[in-house]
Amino acid sequence: MSETKYAVAAVGNALVDVLAQVSEEFITQQQEENGMEKGAMTLVEEVRAVDLYTKMPEGTETSGGSAANTMAGFASFGGKGVFIGKVADDALGKAFTDDIRAQGIAFDTAPLVLGAPTGRCMILVTPDADRTMNTFLGASVELSPNDIDTNTIASASVTYLEGYLFDREQAKQAFIAAAEAAHEAGHRIALTLSDPFCVDRHRSDFLKLVENHVDILFANEEELKSLFLQDNFDDAVSAISEHVEIAAITRSEKGAVIIANGEQIKIDAVPVDKVIDTTGAGDQFAAGFLYGFTEGKSLEECGKLGAIAAAEVISHIGPRPAVKLADLAA
Repeated sequence: MSETKYAVAAVGNALVDVLAQVSEEFITQQQEENGMEKGAMTLVEEVRAVDLYTKMPEGTETSGGSAANTMAGFASFGGKGVFIGKVADDALGKAFTDDIRAQGIAFDTAPLVLGAPTGRCMILVTPDADRTMNTFLGASVELSPNDIDTNTIASASVTYLEGYLFDREQAKQAFIAAAEAAHEAGHRIALTLSDPFCVDRHRSDFLKLVENHVDILFANEEELKSLFLQDNFDDAVSAISEHVEIAAITRSEKGAVIIANGEQIKIDAVPVDKVIDTTGAGDQFAAGFLYGFTEGKSLEECGKLGAIAAAEVISHIGPRPAVKLADLAA
């Protein structure tokens, strides 16, 4: 096993998040006009992204992307991490770069000089705290195996892969390159499935990745059932236990289940006064779990740290912690 410089290296979409609170009627209208899926992530082209942006109420803008959000939470716990993702050489790309570095996360992926602009995700939050995401991937999908610094991957205890990035063939190749570099160095690969619709689009390839390259799987209940085409949660749990060392499955208000060595560890959800926005709940659960895991804590402790982080992020607008997670953990 090679010496580690980082606890976690994350590979994912480098996006700028635009968040706004909207009515159910707004979502219904957009469903009728553009086929938007409430509660899911829909990929949109640049023209649609611009149109939706003009129709959205005024909101907040912050650097984002699922794995980048996880790394922000991981750093908030005190973890040392590095992010690999593609932005363009433009204003939004510079803003993303400055922001992620300011949080103590290493980020050195070369920007895209010619081509698509930096990607952005428009997140619509309804009164029920559900989030509907419309993502223009832009430069983020240009990430290729050439952007995977194998020395960086080999120097991380865990490499964390974002399922949202799986839509392009060259991104799939980048995942394989990262997995091979990590395992050659004697380190682990973690994957988050990200979204049930993402799983539906790439089920066969996801299954191959999980079976051949993944040690730790993060998913929510619906994503796991989608992966194995199961209607019953227990059947899906039985299926995943045969393929990975550890699976951490979130179940909203039911908490989470950690599956390892044929056993299930149930993690209670941390109560919050009011759920404001569920954006980033899974990302932050992964942040807490990975922090605990790389610090050598028990799987139950890892799950509890994940629950603490998830509870914090759903108590306010936005996918990243509003307070220092290390303080909450203490």
